[in-house]
Amino acid sequence: MTRDRSRLPALGPRGEGWVVGQGLLLGLEALVSIPALAALPPDSAVGWSSFGAGICVGLVSGWLGLRGLRDLGANLTALPAPRRGAVLVDRGVYARVRHPIYAAVIMAAVAWALVVISPPAMLVALGLAAWLDLKSRREEVWLLAHHPGYADYRRCTRRFVPGIY
Repeated sequence: MTRDRSRLPALGPRGEGWVVGQGLLLGLEALVSIPALAALPPDSAVGWSSFGAGICVGLVSGWLGLRGLRDLGANLTALPAPRRGAVLVDRGVYARVRHPIYAAVIMAAVAWALVVISPPAMLVALGLAAWLDLKSRREEVWLLAHHPGYADYRRCTRRFVPGIY
């Protein structure tokens, strides 16, 4: 294994704290959106547009998340540190993005905020996006140490959005 050169903390031997933080942010998003639930269903064209956009983003999120889970297969772990014996997955949706499950979680949070038309929930979704970006950066330190081909894979595959980021 190579020396850990990340400035980001591990937050546990396998990154358990990153998962806890993610869970807390998802819970916070649910909590701050409770007041917006009283305004459903929407009563304006703008409200229905937001609601419809949220449903569409949510469907794409579900598809992406399920594909990511399926393509990762036995390598799946809730923790950012890879399992012992895990192999590098660079096929399927992983051929287009390095962290499709994180991207799906971000999209789901944005979708929820759009559906319930909640600016506070959207702010939490953006905070979750920042958290998962940092978590993915920490995870990549472990992946670089675990998979000799990860550096090449990282050079040609975007983090969350194909061709963009």
